[in-house]
Amino acid sequence: MLPLMLIKRIRTIAVITVLLVASIVFKLTYNTIFMHQELVTLASELWQRSFPLYAPRGYIIDRNGELLATNEPTLSLYAIPYQVKDKMQASVNLASILGVDQKIIFEKLNKKASIVSFHPYGRKLTYGQSEQIEKLSLDGIYLVQDNLRTYPYKEYMASLIGFVGIDNIGFAGLESYYDNYLTGKKGSLNYYMDAKGGLFPNTQSEIIAPSQGMSLELTIDLRLQNILEREMENAYLQYSADEVVGIIMDPNNGEILAIGNRPTYDNNRYQDYDQTIYNRLLPVYNSFEPGSTFKAITFASAINENLIDIDNDTYYDKGYEIVAGTRINSWKKGGHGLQTYLEVLENSSNPGFVQIARMLGKDKLYQYVKDFGFNQKTGVDIQGENKGIMFSYDNFNELEQATTAFGQGISVTAMQLVTAFSAVINGGYLFKPHVCKSLLSSSLMERVYEVTPTVVRQVISEETSKTMRRALESVVSRGSGRKAYVEGYRVGGKTGTAQIAENGVYVDGKYILSFIAGAPMNDPRLVCYFSIKNAHNTVQYGGTTVGPIIGRIIEDCLKTLGVEKNYEGIEREYTWMDTKTAQVPNFIGKDKKEVKSRDFTFVFVGSGNKVIDQLPRVGEMIPIGSKVVIMLGGE
Repeated sequence: MLPLMLIKRIRTIAVITVLLVASIVFKLTYNTIFMHQELVTLASELWQRSFPLYAPRGYIIDRNGELLATNEPTLSLYAIPYQVKDKMQASVNLASILGVDQKIIFEKLNKKASIVSFHPYGRKLTYGQSEQIEKLSLDGIYLVQDNLRTYPYKEYMASLIGFVGIDNIGFAGLESYYDNYLTGKKGSLNYYMDAKGGLFPNTQSEIIAPSQGMSLELTIDLRLQNILEREMENAYLQYSADEVVGIIMDPNNGEILAIGNRPTYDNNRYQDYDQTIYNRLLPVYNSFEPGSTFKAITFASAINENLIDIDNDTYYDKGYEIVAGTRINSWKKGGHGLQTYLEVLENSSNPGFVQIARMLGKDKLYQYVKDFGFNQKTGVDIQGENKGIMFSYDNFNELEQATTAFGQGISVTAMQLVTAFSAVINGGYLFKPHVCKSLLSSSLMERVYEVTPTVVRQVISEETSKTMRRALESVVSRGSGRKAYVEGYRVGGKTGTAQIAENGVYVDGKYILSFIAGAPMNDPRLVCYFSIKNAHNTVQYGGTTVGPIIGRIIEDCLKTLGVEKNYEGIEREYTWMDTKTAQVPNFIGKDKKEVKSRDFTFVFVGSGNKVIDQLPRVGEMIPIGSKVVIMLGGE
């Protein structure tokens, strides 16, 4: 018979054994029933290897659906180190194709990692590189789907649109500003592999598809952008300019129809350019003294305060005004003599605007400058906007008031000037400018969000705006802006010639030549600003050099938009340098012998005695002495 002590020990061991077995059975049962999914997930994470599938960015399109930024399929390089059998030979082969040091590749292939990428040299491979790697048939080396961002118009709109980096993240322009919307959601290609990188039997790969980002529809009209780009490039080359800037805007809603600058760059190859070129859009980034283009703002302010009757009130321009001991001269030696205030604007008389500043006074002039949006950002949806420079109220003394009135001593951006000028002619409403028209779902291209035009404030009355449209049209028909005149399109605008300041000192012989104009003045459809910085081999006067450019841009744009001509505007005043034009009469239905004119010669086509058609058409304005083709028919 066993001793009692031994029996107790056996019983204790038995109880412990039963408890241990029960615990194990309980744990196994609990894990099997309650922890099954969690354990499977943990095991899957250990076995699973994921290759990223990069999402294409959303498209950028113009208002008519033309692609401005798109994606091309490409491949990127990845490796599973455990699967690479001969790492040395693989690194030698890959290094020669990728153009990098073999040691860099070798280090990557020896990493203690389940999967490695080759960044950045293995991203977005060329077709030739992909083909060479594929032919090597290297174990553990994989080519994975990727996307290459491309810009079909290259230098056109480059500073506006910007570009993306190697990781498809927007680095400049709208690509950066709207990056959160344009960026898609990555997907993945998932495999189940053992510790050595071999595939598990009886398992399937899993694909989580990437989703494309939203597309961005712009207010830009590519047709008008092409016109602006043509003129910017021609001016940049013809005048060996430092910079050229252009904007076209719809004055009725703040939509930017075209915008750009020179110098420019190809955003498909941004790495080849200095960042000072690709990192800024000059119409919003640069501020400058606007010169006489600013006179439209001052003039509108005085009319709105009922300080001047532009047709009846007069000012005698003796050639200068003395302000706080400083002599401010007229551009014309001896001045313009007695003028109506409309003629003060037409002749761009600086002394006349000194007098207008005196009538407005410090408080009103300062307030109108602010109300028109100067010395504050417009809020345009473009990166890097400058707010310009304005005297503080305390330092806005008599001399500063005088110079501000004709656009000197104040610094503005082209975007501010275009927005303010639009308010001058659109009924007085200052709009917040914008370049995004809507956001679209890239799959169905349906509008997800649409931008609503925003009125910041009404600055002047509709009656004042109406008077300004007539006054500005008169500047182009009879005044300093004659070079921008376009038959039938009733252009109104203001010239600008501003001396360039460097380190606070005006530089002799260096100017910004500019012109801002709207058309048609009976029903404004667009505002156009164009400037040339430090033009060479030309007359240093905005009206003479930039006026014809503005005229060509406005004429081509309005024709493109299908705007009909209207010849009821202010009659053009000719100088000896201008080519005189006359309106083509209606000869249709007349007898051949009745076709006569002192202004034109005629070419008759066809037989018969009745005029059945004619070219140019009835009402067109053409140079005097031109030929009119008359088509005859009937008996």
